Amino acid sequence: MTGRWYTPAQIVAAAGGDLPSSIGSLNKLIAARGWRSDAARTRHVAKRGGGFEYHESLLPEGVRARLALAETADVVEASDESWIAFERLPAKKKEEAERRLAAIQRYDVLIRSGATASTASLTVCRDYGCAARTLTRWREMVAGLARSAQLAALAPQHTGTPSRRSACHQKAYEAFKSDYLRPEQPTFSACYRRMKAVAGREGWAPIPSERALRRHLDNDVSPAVQTLAREGRDQAKALFPAQTRARQHFHAMQAVTMDGHRFDVFVRTSDGTILRPHLIALQDLHSGKLIAWRLATSENKDVVRLVIGDMITVHGIPEMIYLDNGRAFASKDISGGTANRFRFTAKPDDPDGLLTTLGVTIHWTTPYSGQSKPIERAFRDLTDTISRHPFCAGAYTGNRPDAKPENYGSKAIEIEAFRSHVASQIAEHNGRAGRKAVACRGRSFDETFRDSLAKPDTIVRWASESQRSLWLMAATRIKARSGNGEIHFMGNRYWHPALTGHAGKRVTVRYDPDDLKAGVKVYDQANRLIADAECILATGFDDTDAARKHNRNRAGYLKALKTQKLMHTVMTADELAALYEDRTVRAAEEDETLRLPSIPRIVPRGGAAALRLEEIEDTPETGWDDEAETAFSRGLRLVTGGRQP
Repeated sequence: MTGRWYTPAQIVAAAGGDLPSSIGSLNKLIAARGWRSDAARTRHVAKRGGGFEYHESLLPEGVRARLALAETADVVEASDESWIAFERLPAKKKEEAERRLAAIQRYDVLIRSGATASTASLTVCRDYGCAARTLTRWREMVAGLARSAQLAALAPQHTGTPSRRSACHQKAYEAFKSDYLRPEQPTFSACYRRMKAVAGREGWAPIPSERALRRHLDNDVSPAVQTLAREGRDQAKALFPAQTRARQHFHAMQAVTMDGHRFDVFVRTSDGTILRPHLIALQDLHSGKLIAWRLATSENKDVVRLVIGDMITVHGIPEMIYLDNGRAFASKDISGGTANRFRFTAKPDDPDGLLTTLGVTIHWTTPYSGQSKPIERAFRDLTDTISRHPFCAGAYTGNRPDAKPENYGSKAIEIEAFRSHVASQIAEHNGRAGRKAVACRGRSFDETFRDSLAKPDTIVRWASESQRSLWLMAATRIKARSGNGEIHFMGNRYWHPALTGHAGKRVTVRYDPDDLKAGVKVYDQANRLIADAECILATGFDDTDAARKHNRNRAGYLKALKTQKLMHTVMTADELAALYEDRTVRAAEEDETLRLPSIPRIVPRGGAAALRLEEIEDTPETGWDDEAETAFSRGLRLVTGGRQP
């Protein structure tokens, strides 16, 4: 019968008022109830002293519970160290521990079924091929341990005789490791031969065999260190598990990433040049959708600016953007004014870049690290769907110089046809259903992007009409000319009346590189618009029409200035003189009469009569103004025949 068996002493210890508390009283109860006549639930103890054991089914429920609690009170669980040691054992030793545990469990089953200890021991030893003393030793190893701890305790602990390590001269071993752990990746045998030749010359001994030395190296230098020394940092970095970065907490247009990819396809431009074009693209991080892209002959800041403008025009302004530190993306036109920008020389008067002006937070990713930019995964897909598409057969170059196809260089695709091909494949890439990303859940990138934008808690900023010039024009900071504030830029001159107030100061000029004659937008140091300055085109020296037009414009400018002057000078000079005149002095002068002495005329000698003295009176001064001076100059030219006096 299965179950547990207990002696009278064990039953009395757990009686607890449900049974007699002494062995004598318990034996009277046993005799009264006839337990010993129940052969199925009573058995003799097969050990010195004899006695009886009684099956647990004869005992009250409370006694059974206390007996079970007493059995588990002193049970010891296995420690973490013992299980760690067990897990490090080879499979053969683990199988031996399982065999020992099975033997012990078989012995316990036989004892509980009523077999004597000797019978159970003989049966187990016969079935498991062990001696009786060995079985006893196994049972002693798990005595007092919980059932869950017995397997680790039964594992063989002998480690065998350690193998003796072949001796090697210290300098020889150091020379060998220094030679082998080089980025040139010499073979093991070549390094061993060189070391052995030097050891013979230098008298280094002992030198182990090549196979023994290989065991020394693998034991002393881990594979990761060997990879770092021989294959480089990138290969060693790949040994560390990649970080899984969740993106589903973003909403659409909250965060984007941008990068460039050069297609392995020959394309012919409009001027006949054959080259491999660049794809500059922006990807929404939440959905994975490519939201803006352009083809270009090179990866430059102008294309980057236009792609960002395409995104803002169609989808809005993101809160943050992830860029690498490439020259095109970290240029001053794109990220100028960013505090953590580490590319080019940062100057205090540098203009704010496009993203900085729009309030987009810039995060810089690790260069040459595809794990930092999910868009690299999209580029890998596009390489297969675009570059290796049948449309590009003969124009595909291969992704390495040693991976050129047989039809390499047999065709070049026209740029417009290739642009249409790229557009169709990107549309297919965005619309492909069954995406496994967490945010997609089987939907396409387009559906994921559209559903996120439709949520009421998704807020996207949009650019105003005045902000559109920020990405349609590049920016540079120059100094306006002294005097009239004229701007000289890229061989052209630009001017507006409002620039006069900024003469000699530094201003920011935004312009369209493709149309410099269209004028420029001029901003002050606080990035406030000053004016739209027009281009002053050069004219021929003998172009009278242009001269007349210039004179009319200048006369209009002077007239406008004179009008503004009259608006500010509302008082005439006479009114100012009367206002500022000292009235106390004037009153004193009016009280005093000024008398001038008479001057007698001297009569010359020999005169016939004496001349009467006359009083010489003062004559008032004649007024002289601008009109009088103009009339006098005109009369003087008439007298002199038109010649300048």
